Amino acid sequence: MAQIDKPSLHFNTVLWDGNNSSTTHTVGFQPDFSWIKQREDDGYSHMLFDAIRGATKYISSNEQNAEATDSQTLTAFTGTGFTVGTSNLVNRSGDTYVGWNWKAGTGQGSSNTDGSINTTYTSVNTTAGISICQYTGTGSAGTIGHGLGAVPKFMMIKETNQGGRSWRVYHQNVGNAAIMYLNTNGASSGDGQAFNSTTPTSSVFSVGTSGGTNGSGSTYIAYVFAEKKGFSRFGEWTANNSTDGPFLYTGFKPAFFIAKRTGSTGNWHMYDSKRDGYNIQNWRLAADNGGVEDLSSSNYIDILSNGIKIRSNQNSLNNHTGGMVYMAFAENPIVGSNNIPAVGR
Repeated sequence: MAQIDKPSLHFNTVLWDGNNSSTTHTVGFQPDFSWIKQREDDGYSHMLFDAIRGATKYISSNEQNAEATDSQTLTAFTGTGFTVGTSNLVNRSGDTYVGWNWKAGTGQGSSNTDGSINTTYTSVNTTAGISICQYTGTGSAGTIGHGLGAVPKFMMIKETNQGGRSWRVYHQNVGNAAIMYLNTNGASSGDGQAFNSTTPTSSVFSVGTSGGTNGSGSTYIAYVFAEKKGFSRFGEWTANNSTDGPFLYTGFKPAFFIAKRTGSTGNWHMYDSKRDGYNIQNWRLAADNGGVEDLSSSNYIDILSNGIKIRSNQNSLNNHTGGMVYMAFAENPIVGSNNIPAVGR
């Protein structure tokens, strides 16, 4: 498998101070999936936008709500970034914000007919293993084409046309007969119908009869990720309830890291290499919670040149001896084509 030598062409984090005025932020590519969070003071919900559903339309990782439209949120995807309007959710004067951005197919894409359920649109980046799929559920077990040409290791799916149903999350280490809910801190739970107890293949992922992934007539958006050398990693570890926690080898310096306890309750911990910028990393957000950024010294990790070192025994990150799963995206590979190694902080 060829290594991605410049991950910032496919994922990048941007930070900004709100100014209550239409502003364009540079990402370095045209993003197809932008996840925005206000960091302090007010604790607004997470705002997830993608080029498939179109600008101004958002869903929230911490809510069951249907897709909403706000003309003053993310108003446009540009060739090198995105523009935000005047909404407090994304650009309140005096507040700080973070935006995590992924490149899929640079636009809305087209229908994928590889599965028994055709997608309305599928936008795919096969190099980085990123696919965004929109489809309409049938209520009957079926398969959906993702276009990656590689087996997905992680998927997040949300019903968009109505509220009341939680996000369904698939992680390779949780398995195909269980799910996690992105919008709650709950433990993983058995559910053979969300993904039809079937592991994804290099061409399709499966859905059963669950309303969370395949309700008849409901519309869904799926963010689908395959693992790519030098760019992404989806793994697990066993917590040890120690400030000298496990080391997680990723094969790259992580730019973005999310971790979740599987066997019991615990937040979806979110860290990145830009908000703090130095080890020990202790600026935490939670995907399941719209709360403000946690700057507590009891929640921290080291972001290293080749992985993550857990240095906490607090707040469900490592305060137990159970299972944890994670997703990570790269800032730098260990050694790129220029033969320059990545360095820790």
